[in-house]
Amino acid sequence: MSKKTFEQALAKLEQLVAELERGNLALDLSLKKFDEGVQLAAFCGQKLAEASSRVDLLLRDEGGGLAAVSFSAADRN
Repeated sequence: MSKKTFEQALAKLEQLVAELERGNLALDLSLKKFDEGVQLAAFCGQKLAEASSRVDLLLRDEGGGLAAVSFSAADRN
């Protein structure tokens, strides 16, 4: 995949989904677009995982102070 941004990949994925949902494509072309969509979904998932690992949230601890908590750890609470 070329140097696509998350936003570009997501827009392309949405376009592919719309084309596939219309259901008027030949089987071979549908499979090709499906494969491209799977790759784009994996790319977007990877970018989201990278972003969430970089995000920290400030939450109040039991003593009233602020504590930095990883985004994924805060999601479990």
